Amino acid sequence: MWEYIEERVRRCGVYIMQKNCTVRACAAALGTSKSTVHKDVTERLARIDPALYEGVKAVLQRNLSERHLRGGIATKRKYASRRGGGEIS
Repeated sequence: MWEYIEERVRRCGVYIMQKNCTVRACAAALGTSKSTVHKDVTERLARIDPALYEGVKAVLQRNLSERHLRGGIATKRKYASRRGGGEIS
């Protein structure tokens, strides 16, 4: 694998571990596409750095299990703002 790809893969993995963020947030912060970050951390990272991969996998699994909650909160905010900025709890 090319050196710059390995560097990007490690950088994505470390960023996700440090920030406990989503693939989208990592992609936005590092200036790459969401698809590239996803492929990097789910496929390439396992071959490059297995220990880091296990940590990232745990963060991504937690994000997956919380996804429906974040979607509900976003929908609640959307409709609260349409009502005139009602209180969001």
